[in-house]
Amino acid sequence: MESAMAFPMIPPPQARDFLTALGWGDAEILPLAGDASFRRYFRIVAPNRRAVLMDAPPPQEDPRPFIAIAGWLAKRGFRAPAILGSDLVHGLVLLEDFGDDRLCEAADAEPERQMALYGAAIDILVDLHKHDAGDVPAYDRAVLHREVNLLPEWYCPAVGIEPDLAGYAAAWDAVFDAALAGPRVTVLRDYHAENLMLLEDGSFGLLDFQDALAGHPAYDLVSLLQDARRDVPVEIEAAMLARYHDETGAGDAFDTAYRVLGAQRNAKIVGIFTRLWQRDGKPRYAALCPRVWGYLERDLAHPDLAPVAAWFDANIPPALRGDPMQVTQA
Repeated sequence: MESAMAFPMIPPPQARDFLTALGWGDAEILPLAGDASFRRYFRIVAPNRRAVLMDAPPPQEDPRPFIAIAGWLAKRGFRAPAILGSDLVHGLVLLEDFGDDRLCEAADAEPERQMALYGAAIDILVDLHKHDAGDVPAYDRAVLHREVNLLPEWYCPAVGIEPDLAGYAAAWDAVFDAALAGPRVTVLRDYHAENLMLLEDGSFGLLDFQDALAGHPAYDLVSLLQDARRDVPVEIEAAMLARYHDETGAGDAFDTAYRVLGAQRNAKIVGIFTRLWQRDGKPRYAALCPRVWGYLERDLAHPDLAPVAAWFDANIPPALRGDPMQVTQA
């Protein structure tokens, strides 16, 4: 995902005409959220109804994948936002509003509900993985390498390391077979507690799936259970993996893929968060890196990741693993 400097939350100039054409001319346009890309979101409030406006400005963003995947999910019984209208020329999409109740706040407010909340999220993945992958690009070896290279491209220079790039590529190549074996499913890729909306009927609404790929079923479990934005207790992770195993019959090969993809995703996120700090002026992301390093080190302890663990031991000493802003000041 390409990232952007933080934009002011001012509606795009075409928003009012777009809303008027859809019958929302009397609505207020209120800032809702930005994210780590060029996309922005606004809440559209009219008497007795509301919606969400996605601003996905071209050429940096293309809302068509979001629309297509939302339709694919809805046809299979999953709660993706209904598409109320779109202007693809200007990158505007009017969406069903899922409200403000997310898994993350619910779990933080009532820790005793975490097991049930995460269990419901796992059950969605169990159901999703019963379906063949949608018409999305492959999560292939080239993509895995491209993503994992974000760590040496951004984190290593930020903390003053000149890494062994050839050794890095070879180490990852030695373990990626586990992540490329088995059935392909639709991987939503950002399936975590901030993108799971608690709806009035008790179900979860899905968000932020526009970058979906056809890949290994373990990836979205990693995204959920090794959440870069909140601490997921180890006992929750273990219980949810057991739940998935019980429901699907997944075996040891799945566990290996989970750790390989966990290490891959977490290495990628360390690189992305460093880039968001250095290039895009968003230092709050650098502060999340220590948590991500913790997940990464847990994954690297798996025996099948020994080549990658050896590379990290030789190239990035523990004292240089953390918040890149703080590491550079040490």
